[in-house]
Amino acid sequence: MSTVKLPDIIKEFQLEELCMFDGSDKIEITTAEVNRPGLQLTGYMELFGSDRIQILGKVEATYLESLSPEERLRRLDEYFSHGFPCLVIARGMEPFEEMLVVSRKYKIPILRTSDITSRFMSGLIRYLNLLLAPKITLHGGLVEVYGEGVLFLGESGVGKSETALELVKRGHRLIADDVVEIRRVSDKTLLGSAPENIRYFIEIRGVGILDVKNLYGMGSVKMQENINLVMKLEHWNKDKIYDRLGLEDQYTEILGIKVPSLVIPVRPGRNLAIITEVAAMNNKQKKMGYNAAKAISERLMNEMNK
Repeated sequence: MSTVKLPDIIKEFQLEELCMFDGSDKIEITTAEVNRPGLQLTGYMELFGSDRIQILGKVEATYLESLSPEERLRRLDEYFSHGFPCLVIARGMEPFEEMLVVSRKYKIPILRTSDITSRFMSGLIRYLNLLLAPKITLHGGLVEVYGEGVLFLGESGVGKSETALELVKRGHRLIADDVVEIRRVSDKTLLGSAPENIRYFIEIRGVGILDVKNLYGMGSVKMQENINLVMKLEHWNKDKIYDRLGLEDQYTEILGIKVPSLVIPVRPGRNLAIITEVAAMNNKQKKMGYNAAKAISERLMNEMNK
């Protein structure tokens, strides 16, 4: 199961550390769900998610302020005793002294952000949804072509990297070469990226490792992209019958999501970059409701009926 370390969240959102303890840097977040402790501060702890980051907003702070110091300490002690990864105070508000006391008692970190509560919550949930999404790593390449994320699959030496480099030269953007990390960020969306240590690098046999960002500029690369089309490259097999019309849609299932796919035979003389460009534009047309193969099929059927 994927996890996110608390120090990474602190760095990403530039959180102020009000209370930190030995071992706080090893706290791991396992869920993208967060909680505002409204009912919990009144004493209702049923179905409390102790694995969620807690966020204290203006409403909760106003309620706590209305209590006497003794009652506030009792409520906060009961709340903190159930345990949770950390508490984030929004709007740059000052923590209550009783809050600092129970934080030290149960060794639960308290952090602070100057952002408003709802904005911080939505940003944190998006961030956690991305990093905690189901993930798989595939051997292939990913390039953005006309706004479509095209994932190249195939055995080593079939031409994936060379095709990706030619597409970059033609003005498209490289996301990953050789290793593609794919996350399922929603029920319909797959997001692909490269591992950080090989990001923006590409390997060309006979030439070596190239830094695409430095060779072609920042406009030639992109950190991540949705996967809209899978192109499976394979060496040409004269005994195999390849689809020439495209009437039947083919799909590749990745993390439970079906992605439109094509099998592209590779042999000398075929310009895979141009084929990829056309395939990306055709896939976009299909999503907009137009299928050229079905259109010509209907035209021929009409002629036959006449």
